[in-house]
Amino acid sequence: MSLATKLRSHVCGDIDEKLVGSTVTLTGWVHRARDHGGMIFVDLRDRYGFVQLLFGGDDPKNAALLEEARVLKSEFSIRATGKVVPRSAGTENPKLASGKVEVVVESLTILNACAELPFTIDGETGTGDELRLRHRYLDLRRPILQESFAIRSKTAIAARNHLVGRSFLEIETPILCKRTPEGARDYLVPSRVYPGKFYALPQSPQLYKQILMASGFDRYFQLARCLRDEDLRADRQPEHTQIDLEMSYVDEEDVFELVEGLITHLWREILG
Repeated sequence: MSLATKLRSHVCGDIDEKLVGSTVTLTGWVHRARDHGGMIFVDLRDRYGFVQLLFGGDDPKNAALLEEARVLKSEFSIRATGKVVPRSAGTENPKLASGKVEVVVESLTILNACAELPFTIDGETGTGDELRLRHRYLDLRRPILQESFAIRSKTAIAARNHLVGRSFLEIETPILCKRTPEGARDYLVPSRVYPGKFYALPQSPQLYKQILMASGFDRYFQLARCLRDEDLRADRQPEHTQIDLEMSYVDEEDVFELVEGLITHLWREILG
């Protein structure tokens, strides 16, 4: 599926040898800028990958553009248009999908400048959680975290596809519910309509699962948010997501077979 928009023709992960000679427009963040005097190299990053931009060269019209590029620093958001060309022999980067090419920039737009960073985006930050969480929007730009979110998304989609393929219905259950005695304290939400009354946030959708089974929905699942008002421990936290499912007219072997098949499918899909 094409990711082209009015502001970009390609994403960084698209750029490879097949596009040599093409003019492309890219948007993203400056991951790193290297000033070599007569030329400036910029590693441009978006969610889909990296590509090297080249500012400068023999053409006199590039002089003004070179001066524009001298202000670029890490995490500037930019839009660049240029021609895809092969990299010089010996300068290829085999670690990148775009490592055999670069983009010679013909026009540059700085969409947003960036002040001095509180920590580096590249690799491990080497800083504490408090500072990272204060600047969470920067922390989440780090490639390792971007990949973690992508894996979580792929896992959810793969689980849904597997279960739907086995005649499960995905059914969303309410978040505001009646308090039920379970293993942990509930989070309570006051009701404006009924003063003095409270809703509880679900520790798990247990009552709703039982209602659905009794109502004839013989195969149900959801990716359920579960909230429990308890102290942090090694295996406990205030909220988490779980794959919740129920089946009617089955025995334990049917449940084992279904869940083992789901886990096997997830490992194959996510880890290849």
